[in-house]
Order: sequence, then C-alpha cells, then structure tokens
Amino acid sequence: MTRILNGLPAAARDLLSGTDWESLRHAYGSGEDIPVSLCSLVDEDPEVRSEALAALDMGVLHQGSLYTVTAPAALFVAAILDHPVGLAEHGGHFPWDDGPPRSLRAALLAWLGQVAESAAHGEDPVRDRTDWQWAPWHDEGRGEHDPEELAALHACREIRPTLYDAVEPFLSSPDTHVREVALGAAVPLLSAPELADRVPRAAKLLLAQLSPAAGRRERASVARALGSWGMDTSDLLADSDPAVRVCAALRPAHADRPRALAVLLDALRDPRTTDGWFPKPLPGLDGWFRFTVLRAALALAETFEEVAPVAIAIVTAGGTSVAEHERGPILLRAFAGGYDPTHPLTPAQHSLLRAFVDTDEATGGIAGNVLWFRAAGLPENREGIAALL
Repeated sequence: MTRILNGLPAAARDLLSGTDWESLRHAYGSGEDIPVSLCSLVDEDPEVRSEALAALDMGVLHQGSLYTVTAPAALFVAAILDHPVGLAEHGGHFPWDDGPPRSLRAALLAWLGQVAESAAHGEDPVRDRTDWQWAPWHDEGRGEHDPEELAALHACREIRPTLYDAVEPFLSSPDTHVREVALGAAVPLLSAPELADRVPRAAKLLLAQLSPAAGRRERASVARALGSWGMDTSDLLADSDPAVRVCAALRPAHADRPRALAVLLDALRDPRTTDGWFPKPLPGLDGWFRFTVLRAALALAETFEEVAPVAIAIVTAGGTSVAEHERGPILLRAFAGGYDPTHPLTPAQHSLLRAFVDTDEATGGIAGNVLWFRAAGLPENREGIAALL
C-alpha cells in the first residue's frame, strides 16, 4: 500500500488524507472502506483492479444514485487518469461484462461519465425527454430528496469543472475507445451551465476529428455532442452518412427543426436498419437507438400530426414495439395534456387509438399499456377505447 501511495499524484494523495471518509456514506454504509478501494484501482494485480472497479459501480454509484462519498471518489478517479497503470487492459469486472478487454483508463472515464449523467439529470427538461426513459411514473417522488441526497447532488455538480479539466485531454487520445468514453463523459459535463465557456474549445477539438476518414460511430458521437451543447449542426444534417445526420438532428437549432424532424422520421420508417447502426449503444444512451430517435422526434414535433404516420406504424407493429420506449411515449404525445372528453378526437388521435385496439390481442395494444392510458386520461380497457371510437 505504501508503494501505491507513493506512486499517486499529489492531488490524489491529498484527497485520501484530507477527506473524512468515515463521515461519508455509500450504498452500503460508511465510506471508511472507500480509500482502500480507490488505491486498489492502480494495483498491479488486474483482479484487484477489477474488484475496485466493481466497488465504484456497486457502492459509490449504485444504479446511478449519488452518495456523499461519490464526489470525493470521483475527484480521486479524475486525479489518477494519467497514472501509468491506466494503460493496462483487462476484462469486465462483472460476470455479465462480455465485451472485449478495455484499458483501466477507459473504464474510469466511462465511470466518470456515469457520475456526470447522474449529476445532470433534471437540469435540462428537453435533454431528459430525449436521452432518458420517458415514462410518467419515473419522476414520482423526485424533488423529495432528503438533505443527504441533496448534499451529494450539489457536491457532484460543484466538481464538474475539475472533472472536465481531467477528461478533456483524452478527447484527443490516439486510442479510439478512450476518445469515445471521454466524449461520453464530456457531453453531460459540458451541458452544465457553468461550463458553457469551455464548449467552443471542446467543439474545436472534436471538429478536428470529424473527417470522412473517421468511423461512423465516432462521427455520429461528435454530431450528437455538438447538438447537445447547442452548437450549429446544420451542415451535418446533409451528411452522406444517415447515422451522422440523425445524431445531428437529435438537438438541432430552432431554424433547422423541420429538416431535423424529417431526418428523424425517415430513420424511424426503417427501424431495423437504424438499430443496426449502433449494436452497442453510444455512451450516455440506453437501449436500441430507435428509442432515442423516437423520443427526439416526439419532443421536436410541434403537433402530433407531424409524426402521426410514423408513430401509428410503430404501434401497428404490435408486439414488436416496446411499451415503455415506443407505444407509451407516442400515446402521451398524441394526448399532450391529457384526453379532454369535451373535444372530439382528431383524425390522428382516432387512427392511433384504432391501432391500439386492432393490435390488442398481439400484446401491443391496450393490455400492455394500461399505465400509459391512465396517464393520458383515457379509458384503460379495450371496450372503453372502442366506445370512444
């Protein structure tokens, strides 16, 4: 342990000695055991490093939850990104991690990105609707944090400038995987209002890598990042690669809204191909890529009629569509503000509900979407919807 301590950067050593770890909490209790886990991240034994990574995921950021120990642990991780052991490669630290080996540095950058995502949640309503699960019950109880939860959230937001300064050098790493996870961390970090002045420099770094020689995944990730930071992506809406066009359309400038919506809807007409662009989700995104594209289209549409043909086709697909990520969000967009029985159904609403009724026996209709019908203020059974029709 002494050898490890001596090899740590001064900032990491100061964090270890200057933090009252016993007063902090993680998912399973006192944070007094965290210093050992943090030091173990740079141990020569790959098994020890894997166990330390598991401690970060399971205790310090359990299922995306922030704890009072998370901020100082994240500062420590940021301080050791340049450590020589960061180049060491090893497999995943959980049994279900079946991907190729990655470097410790990439794993640490990915973890910092998860911390940044959790810290940013709730700051940008538009981003939350397009990059997060859009379900009416997911926000139940939010805003009722206890003082410790609020302290953890504020602490993680306060350290974002330091975290970004540590991440930025790796946006230009010669390692493609490291660049990808660094960008995945930079996207939520630079979405913070207090880091707006860092965006132009970051955009310049990314644009230098946006040559046609770069791979689809990297170019699409750059397009998504630029849009999420409010940068102009209008040129990329005409890119030769449809995946890049779609990522540029996820958060377009207001003037580009019609073009961007057309790009998104075109991708949703062929969802199998769209999903095939990124079999492994881009950093910061979950599930099949079509879920993100649909949420962006629903958020961008000014009226349901703009997206109705594509949306109804998705519902008509029945059991091949997903309630929480497709049918439900479509239903809420069609009945924004809730169903009003004093107003007749519009033709688009009528066609949508007919699609739900017609696919009910295929598990894609009302039976699999009761909570969404309830959230939209609609009858919760086939007979009630049939009566409306």
